[in-house]
Amino acid sequence: MIIFANCRLIDGTSDAVRPDCHVLVEGNRIKEVSDTPISAEGARVIDLAGRTLMPGLIDAHVHVYSIHLNAAREHGMPHTLMMAHASHRVRDMLMRGFTTVRDVAGGDWGMKTAIESGLVLGPRLFVSGRALSQTGGHGDHRYRTDDTLPCACTSVHDLMSQIVDGPDKVRVAVRNELRKGADHIKIMVSGGVGSPHDALENTQYSMEEIRIAVDEAAAKGTYVAAHSYTALTTRRAVECGVRTIEHGNFVDAETARFMAEKGAFMVPTLICYRESADNADEYRLRPEVKRKLAEVNAAGVQMLEICRDAGVTMGFGTDLMGEMITAQTKEFALRADVLPAMDIIKSATSVNAEILNQSGQLGCTAPGALADLLVVDGDPVADISLLSEKQNAILAIMKDGRFCKDALW
Repeated sequence: MIIFANCRLIDGTSDAVRPDCHVLVEGNRIKEVSDTPISAEGARVIDLAGRTLMPGLIDAHVHVYSIHLNAAREHGMPHTLMMAHASHRVRDMLMRGFTTVRDVAGGDWGMKTAIESGLVLGPRLFVSGRALSQTGGHGDHRYRTDDTLPCACTSVHDLMSQIVDGPDKVRVAVRNELRKGADHIKIMVSGGVGSPHDALENTQYSMEEIRIAVDEAAAKGTYVAAHSYTALTTRRAVECGVRTIEHGNFVDAETARFMAEKGAFMVPTLICYRESADNADEYRLRPEVKRKLAEVNAAGVQMLEICRDAGVTMGFGTDLMGEMITAQTKEFALRADVLPAMDIIKSATSVNAEILNQSGQLGCTAPGALADLLVVDGDPVADISLLSEKQNAILAIMKDGRFCKDALW
């Protein structure tokens, strides 16, 4: 048992910061949260002396198997080498304070099980398996002269997505990803930045295909996340029952209000565009990718304002491919230009827990919740930059009741 005494408490769900709190952890769960001192025989007492105790962070848009931003470097990479890279990738996510992440293309039951069994140190992992893309869609990275269907059996690059066309094949593909252990399903319903042959404004998948994906996911008690940029593609997806919209940079006010009405979540990922644009030459990005980056960067902050004003619930995602993952905590500062610090913190805790269907278990500091906790030297509500990796203000990281980092002494 561990008692965190005399802490400033952020519970992840309310707007209030509670001073002089005490939290008891027993096993892998929080047993008690109190405004008065807690006594428990045999417990280790840690006097936080006014430091902040808060839920572990959740990133709702990652790619654990994306090793290089320039995906051409992943062609032919064997799965064994990919896994070696990915084990470092997930460990570093955890050590930034992300005790849970949601992978939305590529992450699979194998990596999830490796983390759960302790073979790999990393955050709790919720996975989609291979994302679904139509021919010529965001997940189709073939050269124009290549008519072969990609196979995930030999190349990392093709593990992220699969090309699936037509209602019947979409149905089979969704069922198969769920059979293989997917927690949710990812589909591509618009063009993308990194894909070579589709414009951002392209509409992808018919509404029949989208509805089938949603129906099959619902039959297994789960949901669909959709890669979408424009107001039109977002509207179509939400009409079909898609639960989370990934990116959404070009959403308009009318569509945002529709999302709010339907209870759909927006998961912005601003930092991936900023980092890509700032390092485009170093990563040898193609001219058409640079052009798309300029468009989505210009729209990103406005999208936050539109969603905020419409009452859309926004999660926290980063979508940092390859080498860019080191910028994971920079998303906080980008959002702080528009949103209050507490809203951003809740997006990375309780809101993302709701997206994962884990409310009350993750993303909160409350009795009965899993003991995923951070100790921060200072008040991140007053200064959200304290959550940035470069500040080194996260003194302790607890996942499942065990310290992954303990610099409290």
